[in-house]
Amino acid sequence: MLGMRTASRQRHREEGEKPFWISFSDLMSALMVLFLVAMTVALLAITNEISEAERAKAQREADIDALMARIKEVVRDFPGVTVRGRSVDFGDRARFDTNSHRLLAEQAKLLRALVPRVLEVARDPLGEKWIKRVVVEGFADQRGTYLHNLNLSMQRSQRVLCVLLGKPENDEPPLSDTDRIKIRELFLVGGSSFNALKDTLEESRRIEMKLEFLDLEELRPTPREQSLDENPRCPLD
Repeated sequence: MLGMRTASRQRHREEGEKPFWISFSDLMSALMVLFLVAMTVALLAITNEISEAERAKAQREADIDALMARIKEVVRDFPGVTVRGRSVDFGDRARFDTNSHRLLAEQAKLLRALVPRVLEVARDPLGEKWIKRVVVEGFADQRGTYLHNLNLSMQRSQRVLCVLLGKPENDEPPLSDTDRIKIRELFLVGGSSFNALKDTLEESRRIEMKLEFLDLEELRPTPREQSLDENPRCPLD
């Protein structure tokens, strides 16, 4: 009898505990489901962010490729000028004599004809969106010291800006005020001394224009309003 009563009490206690364990198990299952749902939502959000970033990056590259295609169309009208990557190489159309930064009249005329066409590309919606600056890069051959050629290559790139912003020596009209203002906003000069040599001395004495583009979410600096010089004089002269 005693054993039966003991077994009966134990059975009643176990039956009384079952609802608690069932409720606890349901609670844990519900929490696990909520955790999995939260993790799924978080992973989807991260995946969407990565996808959006990749799409934006791909769109930027596509836009830049479209801009460079436009530049290639422009240079087709100027035989001897080529596009390599994101640079415009003037080739033998704008080479310099040994130890000189001066350009011939026909070379200056070429620059004044080509650069406004490039500015048209810079002004279209894609250009306004992505083109950050245009770096005019001067180069020299390997004769002479590095510092001498560094200064010479800088003078060659400066000469290009003098040609574009100054008054032509012949009856050719100067660039428009709109173009000259845009040049001052976008153009910078650089010199590479005798780095990036070409196959010959003559080919090395050259200039190139390198287009640089804004990064994603990079803001364009606000240009300062400045009046144009009425009689611009090149400091190299």
